[in-house]
Amino acid sequence: MNRFLSLIAVLALTVPPVAGAAAPPRAPAPGTSETGALAQPVDWLPLGQPGRESLLRIPDSCTYLPCPLVVVSHPRNQSAARLRDSATFQVLIGALLESHFAVLLSGDGGPATWGSPRAMKEVGQVHAAALKRFAWNGHTYALGLSMGGLMALRSALPGSPYRVGGVALIDAWTDLRVAWNASPARRKEISAAYGTQNEPPPSVDPLMQTFKAPYLPLFVAASVSDGTVPALTNGERLYPHAALGSSEFVSLSGPHLGGNRFTPDMAQRLVGFYKRLEGRDPVKAVK
Repeated sequence: MNRFLSLIAVLALTVPPVAGAAAPPRAPAPGTSETGALAQPVDWLPLGQPGRESLLRIPDSCTYLPCPLVVVSHPRNQSAARLRDSATFQVLIGALLESHFAVLLSGDGGPATWGSPRAMKEVGQVHAAALKRFAWNGHTYALGLSMGGLMALRSALPGSPYRVGGVALIDAWTDLRVAWNASPARRKEISAAYGTQNEPPPSVDPLMQTFKAPYLPLFVAASVSDGTVPALTNGERLYPHAALGSSEFVSLSGPHLGGNRFTPDMAQRLVGFYKRLEGRDPVKAVK
């Protein structure tokens, strides 16, 4: 009889619960959101205005340890969903999530807002909504690709609706006036985004305003053979304003947003930049 009862006890411990049965209560994890509710792991959570939604993804580790947030600004005529579904960009996303960074793929207020102050205001509202969804450690960083470089850079400047501790840029526009003069199509989009028929003044140009601001921690990846965004007048012109000790310049080859921007090696260099700012990696020398 005793052996029979022991067998029943073992089975009770090893057989999985029936689907639909109530699970035993679990102890709450220490990581909570700003509202005090337990942060729950999610896949991609849509935030913001329909048609130009942003998408938030939270690492499972953020349910028990507060984590930083990386806000990603997309290229021209793309969207948060396009970045989410891009097999190449998923290499960077995966590395960030695995390294305990929450990722907000920003809708940027639309497909072609060119970093405008009006769009920045909308991104600020989405950022505030995102912080209520997980255990945030108080640190936000920016990543801008192509046109998204203007939004990423603007978010780190005085007057931004939220504080940004460092900016990473890949084949990114930084000089709005160079973009204005690049083609009639870009000029038309910038005119609509900024509400002006004339070239935007230096007071709204992120690059010109960066030169007046304190030095920034920067990760700049650019190619001299980029035929879409001239490296010399954008990434290379910005980089002298990088903060010493934490910044990094990556000289690339090949066309605009080519495959070598989204390799595992590039992903680790990008993550390493943010980790240095988090104080999780030793400080490395600037190029």
